[in-house]
Amino acid sequence: MKIYVTFNLNITRNAILKEQLDRLGFDYTIENTQEISFKNKLTTEQQLVLAESLSTYGITIIDDQKTELVQRIKDTINEMLADEEANLYKISSYLADKLNYSYAYLSNLFSESTYTSIENFVILKKVDQAKELIANTDLTLTEIAYRLNYSSVAHLSGQFKKTTGLTPSTFQKIIKKRKEFNI
Repeated sequence: MKIYVTFNLNITRNAILKEQLDRLGFDYTIENTQEISFKNKLTTEQQLVLAESLSTYGITIIDDQKTELVQRIKDTINEMLADEEANLYKISSYLADKLNYSYAYLSNLFSESTYTSIENFVILKKVDQAKELIANTDLTLTEIAYRLNYSSVAHLSGQFKKTTGLTPSTFQKIIKKRKEFNI
């Protein structure tokens, strides 16, 4: 027997952070998706213990401002894609407004640090969301294209095929066959 699960990354991350920070006895506040404030300054030893504790879960403490800003860009994009209303804005305007930097600066920093563009990152995230929706819902491709703010199914299909090598319809058939065999 198999079961399929899905989870909210923000809730999972915050639960892990709370569990580990409480276990270590720190007085803290989780400010947002990537920031924790401590009432007292942590010693170097405490920082090392915390870093080791969190690394077990794939969580890394960022100590350089550029890396931190790139992570904030990624988190902001993820938040935008998860919010149907925010998804209607242009990514450049949304990022500039949310992060208080010019889009040109954010775009250059992101490309320099990740070796890909913000636009390509957004496409990859949207295709991942499309795969998730195809695999776990009964939505039509038209509904998925609309939900992900694509201008048409053809636009979604083109980006999907370019990214995965498969059309969404082919992917949908593969998922359907897998589900039939796993029942």
